[in-house]
Amino acid sequence: MTEGLKIGIAGLGTVGGGVLKILSKSGDLIAQRCGRGIEVAAICARDRSCDRGVDLGQAVWFDDAVALAENPDIDVFVELIGGAEGIAYEAVRMALAKGKHVVTANKALIALHGTELGALAEKHGVALNFEAAVAGGIPIIKTMREGLSANRVRRVYGILNGTCNYILSDMDATGRSFDEVLKEAQDLGYAESDPSFDIGGVDTAHKLSILASLAFGTQIDFHHVFVEGIEHISANDIVVARELGYSIKLLGLACRTSHGVEQRVHPCLVKSDDAIAAVNNVVNAVVVE
Repeated sequence: MTEGLKIGIAGLGTVGGGVLKILSKSGDLIAQRCGRGIEVAAICARDRSCDRGVDLGQAVWFDDAVALAENPDIDVFVELIGGAEGIAYEAVRMALAKGKHVVTANKALIALHGTELGALAEKHGVALNFEAAVAGGIPIIKTMREGLSANRVRRVYGILNGTCNYILSDMDATGRSFDEVLKEAQDLGYAESDPSFDIGGVDTAHKLSILASLAFGTQIDFHHVFVEGIEHISANDIVVARELGYSIKLLGLACRTSHGVEQRVHPCLVKSDDAIAAVNNVVNAVVVE
């Protein structure tokens, strides 16, 4: 077996901590399947003292993500800080410029700067991978990049935000109000204390713009996505939709038209017997035609 792949992880919140736990639990399995182990050589986060429930081992601690990104002792820079600007953007640019592969779960960063960062990665002969930026555990990026590379896509759409799907499906199941279910989602950790990006549809739009670029071979165009959230969906809306044979889902939809690529995010009436209508709680789903 070859020498281990040395990675540096910037950001040890829910996602970063989860990555460390998976590597700790399944490191041997990953090495067996990939022919190469993964070694966490360096880490960076805002708080050193926080108990993340996992042994950080011999990883070197960095207070500055940009310094971690240019560390010569890592092969791959893993960005899990979040946000489209500031330290996440600067650190990813630094890593690519230093010839390091980058893995990120940052959909906002890719949606706003993906074309620029992709060109920088190509210039330096490294990979920019962002599978976890769209639809969580669904391997839709790899599927569209590789598995569907010979197919002409007519439309791609889906449930791309677990928070919104949880709220809408709970309202449907219980008849409770939007505000009541949102508060519960925040208490359960499904929604942020400021949930505007989720319930306003912006998070879905970030992900949709990435999917649309892959589906139609275009540059990522987040700023031209029509966006409407679920803030104004009432319990009565849910009841009327059900009486008519529909469920209400927040969908991101992109399709090819005679005028170009159409991208939109908004609540949709989905026929109750449609497979996507049965996708509830915090689960995502993507359909490619």
